[in-house]
Amino acid sequence: MPKKFPVKSLIVLVLLALVGVGGWSSWRWWQWAIAPATPTPNASPRQAKLHVAPGTSAQAIGQDLEALGLIRSAKAWDLWARWLLLQNTNGGFQAGTYQIAATQTLPDIAQQIWTGDVAETTFTIPEGWSIREMATYFQEEGYFTAEEFLTAVNTFSTAEYPWLPTTKPLDGFPRLEGYLFPDTYQLPLDTSIQPATIIRLMLNRFEQVALPIYQQVARQSKLSLAEFTTLASIVEREAVVPTERSRIAGVFYNRLRKSMPLGSDPTVEYAFGIKQTPDRPLTFAQVEQPSPYNTYVTPGLPPAPIASPGKLSLEATAKPENTDYLYFVARYDGTHVFSRTLQEHQAAQNTIHDQRDATRKNTQ
Repeated sequence: MPKKFPVKSLIVLVLLALVGVGGWSSWRWWQWAIAPATPTPNASPRQAKLHVAPGTSAQAIGQDLEALGLIRSAKAWDLWARWLLLQNTNGGFQAGTYQIAATQTLPDIAQQIWTGDVAETTFTIPEGWSIREMATYFQEEGYFTAEEFLTAVNTFSTAEYPWLPTTKPLDGFPRLEGYLFPDTYQLPLDTSIQPATIIRLMLNRFEQVALPIYQQVARQSKLSLAEFTTLASIVEREAVVPTERSRIAGVFYNRLRKSMPLGSDPTVEYAFGIKQTPDRPLTFAQVEQPSPYNTYVTPGLPPAPIASPGKLSLEATAKPENTDYLYFVARYDGTHVFSRTLQEHQAAQNTIHDQRDATRKNTQ
């Protein structure tokens, strides 16, 4: 890291560099030259990207900055750069892409490029997204096409991730579903952003965050990593209110122990690529349609996860609530009514249905 610039040294630098030009006028010029390029506090803070290629000279960087209107004087930049090189013989300006504002002083800009504080691009994958939803997002954000991402997911070499389950998904469903960890990620702008780069980032984050959660309970849960992640993905898609996650996980564990179908709507949505809404719930025909992913007609867990579970759902699946509930039905506020018997469950469904009908009539 470059040393902070001492005030006394600055005075010596100016006197030495500008000797013979005139003391007071030279000092005034120096103060003007290193000031922000934006002339007044009321001016809009213009920004620009500066790309510094490997091997670019300090002089060329100054010329580019002046041409972009980010500094007032390339000559002043040269003087400052020489001083930095004298003070830090092992340092140098770093290659990369920089986001620089015209409100920054020349010394601040020099410090940014000297330390390699490059500009970054950020993308966020919410909890509960499927890989197809991610693919659409990356296409809309202009990273690459959805098809390119899906192709990369299905051809990605998993040799460096031996913990990944070896079971292949069914035809038509993406590989790695559930293991691309949902989070906010940063990438330097000068990084070549390819689908494989993003896949690797997300698998690394799963390894850092999700894998330890599973490993803590692997013996007692008696679930494989694939089964654990699959269950957590269903919990993620079912839970809306954070405080209900462990209870929902507890219900699913109870149903698995009793060999009852999980009966999860999100698994039907995933199986057939549909999205229900309060006004257009799943139909009986959809719920009864055969698919290994449809947990109304197929007992046990689906063949693979249906989405990417976040940390809270993974933790809830690792520590489910000890409950005797076997059923739950969604209200229209994100919460659920939990029941112990089928009779209680049907009564709750009827009550919620009647309340929904009454609300619709009142709003018409």
